[in-house]
Amino acid sequence: MGTTQLETVPEPKYWHLKTVLSDALDSEFAVGEILPNERDLAARFGVARATLRQALEQLELEGRLQRRRGVGTTVAPPRVGVAVDPVRHTWPGAAGDDWQPVDATETASVPAAVARLLETSPGQPVHVVRRNRVTHGQPVAAELLYVPCATFPEGAGPATGAATASSSGQGRARAVLRALQGLSLEGQDRTVELGSARADDAKQLDRLPGAPVLVVTTRYFAGGRTAAVAVSTYRADTCRLTFGDSESPVAALAG
Repeated sequence: MGTTQLETVPEPKYWHLKTVLSDALDSEFAVGEILPNERDLAARFGVARATLRQALEQLELEGRLQRRRGVGTTVAPPRVGVAVDPVRHTWPGAAGDDWQPVDATETASVPAAVARLLETSPGQPVHVVRRNRVTHGQPVAAELLYVPCATFPEGAGPATGAATASSSGQGRARAVLRALQGLSLEGQDRTVELGSARADDAKQLDRLPGAPVLVVTTRYFAGGRTAAVAVSTYRADTCRLTFGDSESPVAALAG
């Protein structure tokens, strides 16, 4: 089978139109302004409405446009800069952490990818802490923090019953987070990849299932092994992730 030279492949018409529209958004429209209807836009750029819709859908995925029922298509505000690790070398829940605990459960079943990172044996109980993050009044991320019960030395884990029987889901979550603070954190690593919103995450993020998201997976090390894994799901349409401390970001995604 022969190879295809990318430079010989023509650019799809909708993609070229997306670039033209993006330039127009920058030069002709203000944030929040309603775009003309599809018929007028298609006539202006001399394209079929199906091509126009493809371009508009791509711009919506990239966070440049917002479609609001009963209003129309409006120019979206710039993405919100969200620091991924504003407090480095600390456990989740430490001072300066702006994630909000929602609830916690204990389970013997975790996703296979997480189990591999945790190096847990089948049936080993794991605390699962659900947290969310809100910026400027908008939900921007949801997180599942997985902490094997074996992470905590005897007598150093969550207070008896606090992580499993408290009437407050937030109380259970805070109990696990407090227990983590008693351990000596030896390091952490982090990966970022593009993904699709699962049903639970989509509900928390006010998005449809399958919407594009940025998935940040963080491993925390203590006692010479992985002590916890956090899987954080960020809205790809509104977030611009920054890395490093919040005063001096060193890299950005989805800008």
